[in-house]
Amino acid sequence: MKIQSVETFVVGNPPPGFGGRYFVFVKLETSNGIVGYGEAYAATFGPHVVAAMIEDVAERHVIGQSPFRIEETTRRIYGSGYTLRPDVSLGGVTSALEMAMWDIVGKAVGQPVYNLLGGKVHERLRSYTYLYPRPGDRTDVYADPELAAERALEEVARGFTAVKFDPAGPYSVYDGHMPSREDISRSIRFVKLLREAVGDKADLLFGTHGQFTAAGAIRLGRAIAPYDPLWFEEPTPPDNPEEMAKVARAVSIPVATGERLTNKFEFAAVMRADAAAILQMNLGRVGGLLEAKKIAGMAETHYVQIAPHLYCGPLVAAANIQLATCSPNFLILEAIQDFGGFYADLLETKIGWEDGAVTPPTEPGLGVVLNEAVARAHPYTGDGLHLEMAPDPVR
Repeated sequence: MKIQSVETFVVGNPPPGFGGRYFVFVKLETSNGIVGYGEAYAATFGPHVVAAMIEDVAERHVIGQSPFRIEETTRRIYGSGYTLRPDVSLGGVTSALEMAMWDIVGKAVGQPVYNLLGGKVHERLRSYTYLYPRPGDRTDVYADPELAAERALEEVARGFTAVKFDPAGPYSVYDGHMPSREDISRSIRFVKLLREAVGDKADLLFGTHGQFTAAGAIRLGRAIAPYDPLWFEEPTPPDNPEEMAKVARAVSIPVATGERLTNKFEFAAVMRADAAAILQMNLGRVGGLLEAKKIAGMAETHYVQIAPHLYCGPLVAAANIQLATCSPNFLILEAIQDFGGFYADLLETKIGWEDGAVTPPTEPGLGVVLNEAVARAHPYTGDGLHLEMAPDPVR
């Protein structure tokens, strides 16, 4: 059995657009008709460029290859062009292709991927959601602590036992910066009102976007610590774990990081520095399932937990679920609300979510199948990036 064809899909994400402007999917098919799907989480180039990159890499390193030779294939991709260096774009390309190969392998042997990576250790996977806006909101839930507290209560009533929010102010390509007094005051009010609203029914996950210096993050972290958030997410930029470690040592809130890191070497640097207690690898960027499993294994030796990141499409969500199911040090899974809406439309069967938790699928491969008709019916024709930062310094 050999992989014989590749196809990509750049799918526009209609309003409300939670998960990003678009999703980039790949389809691999073998000589005996088995199909595997994957997804890239790539934000540095336009989506159609990323799709062309996936096809180029597939033609060079995947077509004609056995889908079972995942380690060999990903090593060749990682070293292509004389690199052997972390590369966020190549990481997304590799992840999509590797994910699709695992999907094929699982289908070929009739097993979910988690059974091929050590087997199930979790029967249910605790999940959390961001506090998203809704039609008719009286104000901006991202900036209004009173509305955010109401929304948190609604999500707890839906079954979630953890909610995430990021009230700490703007971020730009010039970060890190020092938070303003207004940023700190707003953040305190958010965590205070949300804690009063949910009490002990839910954990609070305080998000930032790497926008602070270590000194600034320490000021902010100490200010919100009395309300006991479960984590302080990416408090400093991702390129210097030693600086993030200063925050981890000075603040009582566990530090979480990893959505912008691309492979085991970058995560190893975080752990050597004792920079984080929780790793948030994104399966569409980190190099795929096998690389993520290696990172999870390294994390075990440091008593560090994993909380797979998700701000992209449902195939990355499916891969995150496979990894979480077979990882002893799994903590919590990011969800896009309850995986409904367009997320559900893109799959032939909705991800199994109920009462705040995901039930691992028993179907082979990734456990989901892309609804190609829906994907083809929603092409993305723009050239925007998946996520963008402010181009000017924060004033």
